[in-house]
Amino acid sequence: MRLRELLIDAWSWLNYKQAMADPHRPGQHAFPELNSSWVPAEELRRLAAYKFLAAYDSNQAGQLAAVTGDHHGVERRELGDPSKLIDTTLGYLLGAEQTIVVPGADHAEQGEPTPKDRAAADLQDKLRTWADKELLPLRIQQAERGAVRCGDGVYTLAWEPAKQRALLRTYDPGFYFPEWDEGEQDAQEYPHRVHFAWELAADPVRGLKARVRRITYELGPIGPATAPGRTDDGRAVREQVAGADGDPVLTVGDTLDPLTGTVTRIYPWAPGKPSSSTCYLTDAEWLLEDLGRAHDVFSLPADKAAYRVRSDGQVLNRLDLMHDFIPVVHIPNTIPDVGEHWGKSTLATVLQLLDELAATDTDSASASSTTGTPIVALAGARLPIDRSTGQPLPVRVEAGTVWQLSDSGRMDTLDTSAQLAELRQRIDHLLDRLASNTRLTTAGLGTLDVAKVPSGYALQLALGPLDSLVSAMRLARNHKYQLLLRMVQRLHQAGQVWPAGESLPARLVWGAHTPTDRTTALNDVTAGYEGGVFSLETGVRMLQEAGYPIEDVAAEIQRIQQRAFDQAARLADATGDNGAVREYLGLPEADPVQQVPLVEPGQPGQLTTQNGQPASPHPAQPQAPAQLPPPGATGTVGVGGPGPR
Repeated sequence: MRLRELLIDAWSWLNYKQAMADPHRPGQHAFPELNSSWVPAEELRRLAAYKFLAAYDSNQAGQLAAVTGDHHGVERRELGDPSKLIDTTLGYLLGAEQTIVVPGADHAEQGEPTPKDRAAADLQDKLRTWADKELLPLRIQQAERGAVRCGDGVYTLAWEPAKQRALLRTYDPGFYFPEWDEGEQDAQEYPHRVHFAWELAADPVRGLKARVRRITYELGPIGPATAPGRTDDGRAVREQVAGADGDPVLTVGDTLDPLTGTVTRIYPWAPGKPSSSTCYLTDAEWLLEDLGRAHDVFSLPADKAAYRVRSDGQVLNRLDLMHDFIPVVHIPNTIPDVGEHWGKSTLATVLQLLDELAATDTDSASASSTTGTPIVALAGARLPIDRSTGQPLPVRVEAGTVWQLSDSGRMDTLDTSAQLAELRQRIDHLLDRLASNTRLTTAGLGTLDVAKVPSGYALQLALGPLDSLVSAMRLARNHKYQLLLRMVQRLHQAGQVWPAGESLPARLVWGAHTPTDRTTALNDVTAGYEGGVFSLETGVRMLQEAGYPIEDVAAEIQRIQQRAFDQAARLADATGDNGAVREYLGLPEADPVQQVPLVEPGQPGQLTTQNGQPASPHPAQPQAPAQLPPPGATGTVGVGGPGPR
């Protein structure tokens, strides 16, 4: 392939492919669907890269090569190595489990929690309940696998009035089209307009033509109130609501500044801080036959749009969502480069290595066929003759076949076992190179012989590149999931389901990505807590991260304290407060002890004896019991009368 132009961008690692040779129309032969007029030219390389990576993931790279001109591509052996890399990376990234944590929630069950601690515990319970209903672990698996494979994943949130909660959905990153202003694109910034677009195939049975559906979220100034309406030709639209005097009507709670004409509103998460912006939602369809070369996803004609209607009857034509943020979260697989928005696939830098591995597997399969059924050369053999033609019959090497050889005859075979062994050694070499270049390590991919590892410390050193890989991938995601959970909180506040107030920080805690030494962790926690180095809360959280079955840190601390009698005794000695001790042990308050007043002699109510003398305030001393006779004594008088005892 002759290189005509050098192009360096976020997808340059695919330039060695024939389908990506043309920087202006990449994948035009391999992926004809990208030739649609509505697809922007600047997005073609990104979409073509997604298609390439999906083909590798589904063991179709050989078919893709055949489509682009490699006639031997259909014979290519693909044994699932790309898919294994994706799934292995995903497993290490997610860890054993994912937990929603709100800082301060652990203190709500201890001592005298502050109102902020109680609010944190309440928010943590609500977020975890919402996560269970929305199948958050499943959604994370869907989005993160796409991010590991393609380099990007996308979440969307939408308030569902019927269910009274925010719905979480994931989209294919190939449907995601952020609209950037000039000089705005950066990893830390987010555009003011985002589109999701894809084609809908024609359905002759239902009489539907091929269409393009586009969902748009955009931030804009707050305007007058609107309501569903219809045009003269019956199309659903939104119309401004006019008052009795014909002037536009504002939404309840909005305020108009008569000097500037700006409409502001106060959102539940920002009390006392008026905002002049809101988010608008548009969901419409266009017929492909109505679109020309002048129209792309960013400039579809509004007069040709057919707007969709939500379940509650709202027409989705610039519908005011009553919040000032775009409910879309983009997940990059890696930390983007400066000035970039897109992440990089785990397969990106090792794609040529995967091609080499597939080619070696193909050669190994060919060599194994000749090794198992070798080529045989016969000399001086008496071959069977076809009586009808008089020609020798074809020779076939089968089990039980016998050939008669002359005195000078011989049989030779072509031995290809040495070449097969060399190919298998090359496969092992490529796998080691793959483990090194992806930083998954041979230990992480499961190809390391653990018996050859001299110590646990050596194994930990071998897993060092994997630790740094997982740390970098989680770093690229941490603030994204904090943003997602903040949006969930605000959508429920906008729906008037959760109480108003400033948004509390919440984060997603990842599980351990490698096996942990629980014994060492337990010893460290015990020594650290007893030595006063860290608190009980920190110790329990360390045990939870080490893999111990601790579901709720606060509940576990409460159970520990209810059995910590030695610590309770030291607390009593230090404070002398029995109430604090009972609270530490989780016991209810003690019943109040009734005080009995002391009565002086001669005072009314004083007790007297039978002869009228004042009774002693001290109780009578018990008398010693009568001496019992020794064993065997008789004739004594006892309690039961005379007689033997």
